[in-house]
Amino acid sequence: MLKDKYSYIALFTYEDAGISIEFPDLPGCYPCADKDNTDEALKNAKEALGLHIWGMEQDHEIIPKPSAVTDLKLKPNQVSVLIEIFMPPFRERMNTKI
Repeated sequence: MLKDKYSYIALFTYEDAGISIEFPDLPGCYPCADKDNTDEALKNAKEALGLHIWGMEQDHEIIPKPSAVTDLKLKPNQVSVLIEIFMPPFRERMNTKI
């Protein structure tokens, strides 16, 4: 049975070239955003999380449990952000594109 909602910690790394985003629990999920544009980073992280989870569901992969924020080691230019996605409307949108 598919879950309706997923929440994962994303690490936003602020660099001169822009904001790189990493989901430690989801290898291969690396969105990014323009420099100093946290709103865009939040939007891109949510979209990337939905796409990644949806792809894992389509491939019948096991969705990993999220790590605790206390288990993550941050660099000085990083912040941790909780990203949530409600999957039913996301799945519907993706399934109509296929």
